Amino acid sequence: MYTNILVPIDGSDTASRGLEEAIPLAKALGSRIRLVHVVNERTGVPADLVGVDLRGVAEDQRHRGEEFLAAARERVRKEPIELDTLLIEAWGGGAGALIAQHAKDWPAQLIVCGTHGRRGLARLLMGSDAEEIVRQSSVPVLLVRAIAAK
Repeated sequence: MYTNILVPIDGSDTASRGLEEAIPLAKALGSRIRLVHVVNERTGVPADLVGVDLRGVAEDQRHRGEEFLAAARERVRKEPIELDTLLIEAWGGGAGALIAQHAKDWPAQLIVCGTHGRRGLARLLMGSDAEEIVRQSSVPVLLVRAIAAK
C-alpha cells in the first residue's frame, strides 16, 4: 500500500510531529521512510547587490539541513524501519513544490508532513509549504497539525 513514505524535515517541532506520525505508520505497514530537507540557494545573486556573501549563507543552510536530517535519522534508527535521507539543493522556488516533485520522482506513495494550521492573515503572510505540497502532490498527503499551546 504505502511502501515509500516521504517525510519533509526542517528542524521545527511541527516537522517533528509529522515524523512522529510517520514512524508507527511505517512500522505497521513495513514501509520505508525517506527524510527530505530542502535548501534554497540564491548564490547566483552578487554579494554587492545584497550586502551579504550568500555563498556563506548557503553553506550554513546546507550544514544546518544535514544536522536536521541527522537528528531525525537518529530518531528513526531506534525503530525497525528502513530509512534514507536526502538534502535537496535548489536555486529558489518553494520547498513545497520541490517536495511534491521529489515524491513523484522517487516514487513515494505517501507524504507525511507537519503543518502549523495557520489561517487568514498569518497564512497569507507566511505562506504554507504544506499547502503547496497538497496542491502539487500526485500522491496522498497526511498533514499532522502542530499541538496548540495551552
